[in-house]
Amino acid sequence: MKTKDFKYIYGPVPSWRLGSSLGIDPISQREKICTFDCVYCQLGKTENFTDRRETFIPVIKIIEELDLLPPVHIDYITFSGRGEPTLAGNLGRMIKAIKRIRKEKIAILTNSSLLKRKDVQEDLLPADFVVAKLDAGSQKVLDIVDKPMDTIKFDSIVEGIKDFRGIYKGKLALQIMFIAENKKYAEGMARLIKEIKPDEVQINTPLRPCGVKPLSRIELEEIENYFKGLKVVSVYKAEKKKVEPISNEDTLKRRGKI
Repeated sequence: MKTKDFKYIYGPVPSWRLGSSLGIDPISQREKICTFDCVYCQLGKTENFTDRRETFIPVIKIIEELDLLPPVHIDYITFSGRGEPTLAGNLGRMIKAIKRIRKEKIAILTNSSLLKRKDVQEDLLPADFVVAKLDAGSQKVLDIVDKPMDTIKFDSIVEGIKDFRGIYKGKLALQIMFIAENKKYAEGMARLIKEIKPDEVQINTPLRPCGVKPLSRIELEEIENYFKGLKVVSVYKAEKKKVEPISNEDTLKRRGKI
C-alpha cells in the first residue's frame, strides 16, 4: 500500500489495547507539548511545558486528511500524538466532526492531568473509549515518574478521574506504566484504582525505545495479582494485530511509533 506524508494523522498502528489504531495528533507540533515530562516517554524530553488549552490545528484540516484515507481496516480512531491531546481546545469539536463522517469508535489517550477541568470533561464525553493514565499513588511518585509541571498535583488528578468517572457513559480504562521506580507501590495503587472502578485496567511497561528499562514479564504478572477483581489487560499478554500503515515512516517517527 502506498504511504502518504500526512501531517496530522498517522498509522494505522498495531495497538495492544485498541487493535488497528489510526492516530490523530490534535496538537501536531515538531516539539512535544505536554504537562508532564515522563521519564519513559519515547518522544524525549518536554521542551514546551504548558497547561493552557488552545487551538493548534483547525478541525477542517483533520477532516481533510481523513477524507484522503484509502480503504483500510480501523478499529479505533485514536487521539494521541506529540504530547497531551486534551491541550487542544477544539478537541470536542474534532471528535464530533469525525463522528459525522466515520463509523469507527473514537479513543482518547490522556495523561489525566487536565481531567479536573469541566471543559476537558465535556470535550471527552462524546468519545467511545477514554484511556486515562495513573502512574502513581502519591505526589512523591508522580514527581519521580511523570515529572509534572508545578501546577499539576496528584490529588487533583485523582479527583478529576473520579469526577469524570461519575459522568462518563463510555468505556473508561486506567493505564499504569510500571517501571522500577513505582513497582513497589503497586499494591497501594491497586487499592486506589479499585475505589475508582474503571471498566478496564491496562498494565504497561515501556517496550518502545526510551531511557528506562522495562519490567520483565514475571514482574508484571506479580503486579497483576494486586488487581484481582478488575478487568486487566497486560502489555505482555495482549495480542497485536498485523497492520499495514498508510502514513509514511517519517510521520510515524515524529510520533514515536517506530
